[in-house]
Amino acid sequence: MYKVLIADDESIIRRGLKSIIDWKASGFEICAEAANGSEALHFIEENPVDLILMDIKMPKLHGLDALKAAREAGFTGKFIILSGFSDFHYAQTAIPYGIVSYLTKPVDIDALLAALLKAKQELDAEATLHEKNQIYASIAREGILRDLMSGKIASSEIHPATAVELGLDQDIYQVITYEKYSYNLDDVSYNFTDLLRVTNIRDTACDSLLIGTSNVLLLKGKSAIDKFNNVIGHYEKELPPEKNSPLDSIFITCGRTVCDLSGIALSYSDAVTLLEHRFFCDESQHVMTPESAPKPTGSHAYADRESILGEYTDLFVGHIQSFNRNRIAESLTSLRSDLYHAPFSIDEEKNLLIDLYLRIKEKLFSLYPASQIPFIANSEAVHCITHSYYLYEIITFLSEQFDMIMSTIGYASKDSIIDDIVHYIDHNYSENITLEKISPLFGYNSSYLGKIFNKKMNVNFNTYLDQIRIEHSKDLLKNSSLQVYRIAEAVGYRNVDYFHIKFKKYTGSSPAEYRKANRREEG
Repeated sequence: MYKVLIADDESIIRRGLKSIIDWKASGFEICAEAANGSEALHFIEENPVDLILMDIKMPKLHGLDALKAAREAGFTGKFIILSGFSDFHYAQTAIPYGIVSYLTKPVDIDALLAALLKAKQELDAEATLHEKNQIYASIAREGILRDLMSGKIASSEIHPATAVELGLDQDIYQVITYEKYSYNLDDVSYNFTDLLRVTNIRDTACDSLLIGTSNVLLLKGKSAIDKFNNVIGHYEKELPPEKNSPLDSIFITCGRTVCDLSGIALSYSDAVTLLEHRFFCDESQHVMTPESAPKPTGSHAYADRESILGEYTDLFVGHIQSFNRNRIAESLTSLRSDLYHAPFSIDEEKNLLIDLYLRIKEKLFSLYPASQIPFIANSEAVHCITHSYYLYEIITFLSEQFDMIMSTIGYASKDSIIDDIVHYIDHNYSENITLEKISPLFGYNSSYLGKIFNKKMNVNFNTYLDQIRIEHSKDLLKNSSLQVYRIAEAVGYRNVDYFHIKFKKYTGSSPAEYRKANRREEG
């Protein structure tokens, strides 16, 4: 329905116009009335109106003056002029302002219906044209954004006016990609763009497009990026999103933040590369950033699979023979990192892991022929590794197999597993370790491992980790001049505000207060 304003200084005329025809049947609804030109102009400026029936002679502001002022203010709707005078001079005066029709009072029903039909046809045509222009603009916008992502277009090739129109005049940008978190195609997945809009990001600050099968977002400006970080901020801490919540249904990768249009291609490349490396995610991980990707652990990169197979076969066989659960966990962590940085596809890496397991199995068979180690069938191992979505699932499988082997040849792993975990925490507290992340290294799921850890230590995993980190931070506060945010990073807290909260919880004072009270005198 198109909205209509009736402006006439005679109330009887306004009432008559409202009742003379069925407005809704003609495609219109009367949204307001005005008793003079000034009142009509004020309403036009403050409210959306499509058609105005305007009397020429009205008090305070002449109808034609109100019409002229409305056009100058940018009003693009339609006018039907009403007058009690038959002198066509008034119609001629109004013609330059784009009137639909000129009706004399008393208004003839057929003449009014004909004028409304004409107005509706013009409004329909303009709406169709506007919709087409919006489609063309959207296609043009997507084309520019795709070219920016791929690096096919330089920032200098985008006209400044076009850049402003597309919101590409900011001083910081970031590319985000997302997809369904679950591989179960029946699961509901929310549109992350809609979730961002809930946080009141303006449309001009966030563009969404589909490139191949990837949902891609371009965040434009510090405000948009800050709001995005607020939405996913709890992922950076120990608490995962609530089960079945919108954020629990999607997996997100983030490119680097860049300071000019030419850097958007780099940010996009980061995000896509991380999405391709989703295989390396931790259990329950929903977000991957360049900072959270596995870091190289060795002094050299592996250029061929035989180098990895040879070194890790010997490592794991040696650790199994020495019953060194801690070294097995550390080597599994190194293996994850080396595979992340190796120049292989995911399928190639799965085949490599199959070969690794089979080589370890073959070597142990020759070393312990009488032990009757209950290895699973090769076909079962191949199926388990091939059909795993994530590397942590394969690491869990390998860890369970190594535990089984050590138990068979004389190692009671369950009696000392918590001691091994404590040892691992004490030597890795500065890393972003979580129960979900380390549980595959020790061959258990995170829920069960959390229960036995709590039972043995009389404190839950996160609390123990916090206590270790806080103890080390206290030492650094007393014996170093590092800034507090550097100390937070050094003991494993990436968010300094979160570190402040934890420190005060366990010590009763802020880091600065603790340093002031406990700093050793120099000299």
